[in-house]
Amino acid sequence: MSNEILYILLPDYAAHEIVYLSQAIASDEFALKENPKYVNKAVAPTMEPVKSIGGFRTLPDYSFETMPDDYAALVLIGGFGWTTPVAEQVVPIVQQAMEKGKIVGAICNGASFMAKHGFLNAVKHTGNGLEQLQLWGGHNYTHPDGYVHAQAICDKNIVTANGSATLEFAKELLLLLENETPERIEMYYQFNKQGFCLLVGKQ
Repeated sequence: MSNEILYILLPDYAAHEIVYLSQAIASDEFALKENPKYVNKAVAPTMEPVKSIGGFRTLPDYSFETMPDDYAALVLIGGFGWTTPVAEQVVPIVQQAMEKGKIVGAICNGASFMAKHGFLNAVKHTGNGLEQLQLWGGHNYTHPDGYVHAQAICDKNIVTANGSATLEFAKELLLLLENETPERIEMYYQFNKQGFCLLVGKQ
């Protein structure tokens, strides 16, 4: 199995939703990892730089045409691009990933996109509220009973989160990927959740 984690970035993507996950993949609390278990890779519609909501431009590693068939996880980063026609190009990518049993993460509008195409109908899930999932999903979203009012949730290799849950999203994916021991992942989560002063002050 490939060790690449593929982040789907559409135009006007939410850059902050990548930070905690990608950082924990590439580094520990001291420095960049010499031999990381996984490698972060950006995927965009084309090989042209893709712009974030904040105006930063990211040069992708792969386009939809050149991305590999084998990888460790597929991560749908939220943003405004999921409301545009280009998002439809991601449908077969997610479908193939789920058919192969790959780990799939979707946050914010990425989770709403999953609901829109029926990808959440067999799993417990969350997102930007049940109302938005139903609005986006329409007749394709048939599993409102599977909605969990939580920051992030993992079920059957699928991790979903709302747009304010960047850290919780990272934690669930890191655990699923077994990036570190559960204890170290929890330590990373608590450090970033509580802050340096509060956490160190308790010791």
